Amino acid sequence: MKHIMSLSVEYIRTSLQNLYGDQVTGADIRAWCAINGTTYPTVSKKLKQYKVGRSKWDLTVKEQLEQSYEAPAATPAFETNLIPEKSDTFVRFGNFSDIKKIIQSGMFYPTFITGLSGNGKTFCVEQACAQAERELIRVNITIETDEDDLIGGFRLVNGETVWHNGPVIEALERGAVLLLDEIDLASNKILCLQSILEGKGVFLKKIGRVVKAKDGFQVFATANTKGKGSDDGRFIGTNVLNEAFLERFCITLEQEYPSATIETRILNKLCDDTLFCKRLADWADIIRKTFREGGVDEVISTRRLVHIINAFNIFEDKAKAINLGLNRFDDDTKSAFMSLYEAVDADVNVVDCNVEE
Repeated sequence: MKHIMSLSVEYIRTSLQNLYGDQVTGADIRAWCAINGTTYPTVSKKLKQYKVGRSKWDLTVKEQLEQSYEAPAATPAFETNLIPEKSDTFVRFGNFSDIKKIIQSGMFYPTFITGLSGNGKTFCVEQACAQAERELIRVNITIETDEDDLIGGFRLVNGETVWHNGPVIEALERGAVLLLDEIDLASNKILCLQSILEGKGVFLKKIGRVVKAKDGFQVFATANTKGKGSDDGRFIGTNVLNEAFLERFCITLEQEYPSATIETRILNKLCDDTLFCKRLADWADIIRKTFREGGVDEVISTRRLVHIINAFNIFEDKAKAINLGLNRFDDDTKSAFMSLYEAVDADVNVVDCNVEE
């Protein structure tokens, strides 16, 4: 009978592979222990780096990867406290209450939030986390985003190759809220998140380690489309997402622009000129109605109104602030928008404004 201290990890692994193959179960290990006169807890502890699930071990994990993982860890990717700060300018609207309830529920409930650009999707998630005092990790998705960006990979630190957690693994281990921003820009490389969206955690094949979600882990994704691409060409660069991937989101929240009343309150948080704030909100509301009727090809977002108000705070000139805020649009759209503004505010001549003065 061999004493357990004389049994190396490599001997145990090789012996188990010879008897049961690369994939072994708890029953296999118990049988092996009976043959070799040792105990299940001791052997399972020695094989912890090969464990891939409950009573499941994968004995094919390469030794060199185990050694890399045991090297000194990289500096943590995130600071200690990731709870967002509460914003004094935030006004509740849209899906905020539902988002906050999902976060506070403690239930793993992946949620997809769709809506036109600049209507507060990301800000609502951020402020819901702030009010619920929950950590938030935000990942800005692009066509180039891959598994290494999301899950993690090996990095060179002080001359040593070490494993460095990606934002998804950080969120899993911290029990944080994970926000996948602009997810409809992603390629099929995003499919590496399939098991995570099922609440099953993830197997880090590069280091032979299973990471399971800590209580409180939650996933939100924001997009300008519903993951079906942009038929009208408004959101160039958006992609058609895999149907099975989309099915893993429990619900889809559709975020609309706030009403003129709510939008006025938002702008009043930034500017003391309450009449100007109201006229801007009314103007944006008219543009959006005209857009839905096919009269114009663009809309004014809540974000764009905030930019205009901030320009007014800087330059103290309403017409100049509006003109500068509209310069991102083509000439025809800008002209149409300025005409619509003069319909709600006859006191400001935006058409004849000289922005260089």
